[in-house]
Amino acid sequence: MKTLLPLLGWLILLALCWPLALLALLLWPFVWLLSIPLKLLGISVDAVLALVKALLFLPARLLGYRA
Repeated sequence: MKTLLPLLGWLILLALCWPLALLALLLWPFVWLLSIPLKLLGISVDAVLALVKALLFLPARLLGYRA
């Protein structure tokens, strides 16, 4: 299902405007390559926020608070 919706959207675009569909097909690998650093940045920010949360809740955990 994850692959079916983009494929269906691309087929509709191919039927409506084939030059734009071919351009999208050719540019998709470059867009994917450009998104890799943004994904790594998101993972890093998520890890830093988890570390800050763990540090903030450390005193409560040491005092025996259980959620």
